[in-house]
This record gives sequence, C-alpha cells and structure tokens, in this order.
Amino acid sequence: MPRIVCISDTHNCNEQIRVPDGDILVHAGDATISGTVAEVAAFNRWFSGLPHKHKIFVAGNHDRLFETNNSLAREMLNENITYLQDSSVEIDGLKIYGSPWQPRFFDWAFNLMRGAELAEKWALIPDDTEILITHGPPYGILDEVPRRFFVENTGCEELIKKVEYLSGKKLKAHIFGHIHCGYGRSEKFGVQFVNASNCDEAYLPTQKPVVFDI
Repeated sequence: MPRIVCISDTHNCNEQIRVPDGDILVHAGDATISGTVAEVAAFNRWFSGLPHKHKIFVAGNHDRLFETNNSLAREMLNENITYLQDSSVEIDGLKIYGSPWQPRFFDWAFNLMRGAELAEKWALIPDDTEILITHGPPYGILDEVPRRFFVENTGCEELIKKVEYLSGKKLKAHIFGHIHCGYGRSEKFGVQFVNASNCDEAYLPTQKPVVFDI
C-alpha cells in the first residue's frame, strides 16, 4: 500500500519543512517565489536530496521558469524527480497525472481563462488516472478565500466537472495547493482531496505536509 506524502507552495522555505517518510512524494507547485534560475536550482538540491523513492513535481504559478524556458527548467531537475506537465507516470501500479494550469490570477505563470481554455487542458486527463495533481483546486473544494464581506470560492469550475467525471472511473485522490488558506483534506465523490499548501497567507511554512495511504 503506497504512502503518499503531499507538499505544495513551499516558496523557497525548503529546509524549514519537515517532510515525513513515504513511498511517493508529491509537490503540487509554487516551489519558488519568482521562478528564477537560482530558486529552481535551490529547490532541486533540496527536493532531489530527500530520501523518498519516488518524487513528483508539478509547477505552479510562481515557478515562472517552467513556462518561460521549460526546457532549461526541466534540465535543472535531477533524474530522480519526475516532472509532470499535462503528462502521466505510472508508479507502483498507480497511474498519476499532473498539470500546472489554473484560472487567470494576476500575471503569473500557467494562467488560462476560465471556461473553454481550461476545459481543453482538463480534457487531456486520461480516464484511467488514479491520482491527479494540479496546482490549483477544483471549484468548491478547499478553495475558499475570505474577502472583506464574503468568502470566495476560487477554484476551477471546469476542473470540478472533470474530477466528478473521473470519480466514476478510477480516480482515488486529487492533490493540489495554490490557495494557502484552503489547506487541509476533504472527501467527495469517493475521492480524497488534499490542499497541501505548506505556506500560510503570510508565506510562512506553518502548515504540515499531508500524508495518506492508497
């Protein structure tokens, strides 16, 4: 039974995060603040040095180098890191798919407009996906952001439609981050949802990695 360790939104706080043991370590994006070459190099040294047998990384909106110079960014990652960008990998019999896109958020990386643009990306997710990793959350699940007079759900409407569809197939878990204040776990449609954001709203790494077994 593989043990999945989930982290996200570490934002250069690498060594300040105590990462538990497990079989598959998933980082759901925003490893950096600005996505510079130096930041990616520092992340790679830390992440590749962790003892987990399998390490998966999906870029986030702060990890600009993976959008502006994708080939260079990929080359900077050690061979023991699997980078997923609209792509799949099979580990210990589990089919895992990763994608970095999220609804447009200021002028950061991997932004797409809500609706058709994002739906086109989610249509690429194979029906036999068992673990889905996206940087941003699906609409209505661990995506709440408090505003002055109300609470806003900031997740992707097209993504929740796709996840609900996949829940009738083989999907077991959906791991994401992006919305720091949405940190935590939830279950719906028989799927485990994890917002693994380690940094809080002040960009301090106060939120622990999330661990679960498949």
